[in-house]
Amino acid sequence: MIKKRGLLGLILLSIITFGIYCLYWTYKLAKDVNSICEGDGQKTGGMLKYLLLGIITFGIYDLVWLYMLGDRLQDNAQRYGLTFKESGGTVLLWYILGSFIIAGPFIALHIIIKNTNRLAEEYNKKM
Repeated sequence: MIKKRGLLGLILLSIITFGIYCLYWTYKLAKDVNSICEGDGQKTGGMLKYLLLGIITFGIYDLVWLYMLGDRLQDNAQRYGLTFKESGGTVLLWYILGSFIIAGPFIALHIIIKNTNRLAEEYNKKM
């Protein structure tokens, strides 16, 4: 059973734990997305890959990871009878260009959370 996520909980717990919860949240997100989308021929990279490549590429891999995650969620929506307007490109644009209005990265995360929750709901019904 995959639990629903929320942006407010992520923000508050990340502040309280000085960012450690955000790492755990990202790990669980990747694990859950891999379960939901199993069989699509793709794999969302785990925490170690996310951290190491993010450091080596000065954060560029983190953006690529976010883009690939958004696309994977959109691609797998049809398997569950859903359609998502937002693709990885939408998420990435909100994350990068939205940074100028400060709220952009939060909107990008909201899109990822919303789409993951909708897929998880359908996934849980089939389990």
